[in-house]
Amino acid sequence: MIILLTGESGCGKTTLCARVATALQARGVDVAGVLTLPRFVNAEKVGMDVVDIRTGTRTALAERAPRGAGTADLRWKFDEAALAHGARILRAATPCDLLIVDELGPLELVHNQGWIVALDILQAKTYRHALVVVRPHLVQSFCARVNSEIHIETLTVANRDEMFHRIVTSLTTQSPNHLITQFFKED
Repeated sequence: MIILLTGESGCGKTTLCARVATALQARGVDVAGVLTLPRFVNAEKVGMDVVDIRTGTRTALAERAPRGAGTADLRWKFDEAALAHGARILRAATPCDLLIVDELGPLELVHNQGWIVALDILQAKTYRHALVVVRPHLVQSFCARVNSEIHIETLTVANRDEMFHRIVTSLTTQSPNHLITQFFKED
């Protein structure tokens, strides 16, 4: 089962993924994958880093770019070596109990670049559960490309604490084969 986590920019998707990873690792769950953490200067987002969830290693991933100067004409200039590093992290992440992919965005789902390998890894299903971040306007594209059971959850500022507790409780109190099923029966 894949939990597709979506929501508007700034609602806390990355923060939720990081909180879930930390809480479950503390309980002995094998959590792996990548987080994309923002870098701010004077409250302005100026860059992004990729974090290996298993090791905590943080690597500069992208810098804000002028319009039309970014990778694939996006507003971010991605470092090719950091993208390759993230792809290696994803390839080495499975098997695991929980695979987190934060995030698959326009670079992957529109331009077929970046961490496109994540789609193959998700298709291989060598993880027990996956938590994948996808922007709202790309959800349909993701679902069309991944042939798996996908449950879509929309995160908001109002529901993020409740969502965190539900995910962590479900993944730590149920038998392995029924974890996610139980989580979604409570909706």
